[in-house]
Amino acid sequence: MPHPGWSAFRFEGIGTRWEISTPDPLGPEIRRRVLDTVEEYDRTYSRFRNDSIVAALGREPGSIRLPEHAAALHSVFATLYRLSGGAMTPLIGSSLERLGYGPDYALQPQGDPAAPPRWEDVLEWDGPTLTASAPLVLDIGAAGKGQLVDLLAGVLRAAGLDDFLVDGSGDMLHSGSRPVTVALEHPYDPTEAIGTVLLDNAALCASAANRRAWGDGLHHVLDGTTGRPIQTVVATWTMAATALEADALATALFMVEASALEREFSFSWLAVFSDGGARISSAFEGTLFS
Repeated sequence: MPHPGWSAFRFEGIGTRWEISTPDPLGPEIRRRVLDTVEEYDRTYSRFRNDSIVAALGREPGSIRLPEHAAALHSVFATLYRLSGGAMTPLIGSSLERLGYGPDYALQPQGDPAAPPRWEDVLEWDGPTLTASAPLVLDIGAAGKGQLVDLLAGVLRAAGLDDFLVDGSGDMLHSGSRPVTVALEHPYDPTEAIGTVLLDNAALCASAANRRAWGDGLHHVLDGTTGRPIQTVVATWTMAATALEADALATALFMVEASALEREFSFSWLAVFSDGGARISSAFEGTLFS
């Protein structure tokens, strides 16, 4: 958690709670830049608002232009789409909406699970430009919050700040000379922790099936090859240099063996499975409670 005596700037954005902790309170100009960055990201990528840039692809085929940082998002998604055999895909939005997790938050399935279209069949993504040959629901939630954490860290660094903790409801990036100890939330009881981790100039992100769950066995981590919720893994934590990679890899661990991911990414990890077991990488700077 943040160091005692640090100041916290709290706000809501992209549908979740945020907290930026710094030794001294953020001035009004920096706060404005932070909030503007969050609003721009939401206005670009949200599938929950009709006026977002990506919402246009859901109405008709065509091309859209995203900010330049979309190139980094594309690189991570393309690699993980390949490693997962299509299970992790930015086109999962149609499957989530079919299961009830759509803009109206109905949380009532509209039919049996269905796989989204294959990326290679309907979407060309070239840097910041996306071209769809058919209407599609883009959902970058598996990595987007992490990228926004990185962008907010960039706002702070541009203002000359070196000591901070950006926390987007558990997706974090730490910078500074004093590491922070972070509790790892129990996947079945958010009031309890299963351990702690020391966060030192790195990102920590988590993915858990219980975070967005509704109905019997329905949650937001889906297999893109079937459109069905994944039931074998219940929670993951990853640490990496950037929150974009840490966030994406936390989701990928639901679908891909860690050894395959470690061949192409530098990160450490912890995974908890539905049978009660857990696996942890040797480099994960954490302590699990017995």
